[in-house]
Amino acid sequence: MAVEQIPDAVMQSHNTSALMHQLSRLDISDNTTAEEAGASMRVLTTFNQCAVGMVSFSGQTPWERHPDDELLHILEGEVEVTILTPEKVDKITLQTGSVFVVPRGLWHKQFAPKDVKLLFITSQEGNSESTAENPLES
Repeated sequence: MAVEQIPDAVMQSHNTSALMHQLSRLDISDNTTAEEAGASMRVLTTFNQCAVGMVSFSGQTPWERHPDDELLHILEGEVEVTILTPEKVDKITLQTGSVFVVPRGLWHKQFAPKDVKLLFITSQEGNSESTAENPLES
């Protein structure tokens, strides 16, 4: 029986404890550009059709939604996640060590009053973003 060799890139390990201290914090404002937001993220690898990455930020993100579930793991700090469903608005505060899954297709945004560092697994394609007050009404 032959043993298939696994490419080195597949076997790469990432030290998230060390990497999170190398992240530059993005202070989100009304003037933050998509380029600035993208530059603040560090994509580590892919997982199925999703990107696995890390980000450090403070402030309010725009609304977003994804065709796949999104996993958030809070490495340091805290963030409030707001999720819109057709019936209601849900809010949850996640603190260091929390893991949370945002269900696919639901509009959500994040607010970090101070610096938060998190690991995310999110769709690489088919994502939507909105700056509307309520993207369900726009």
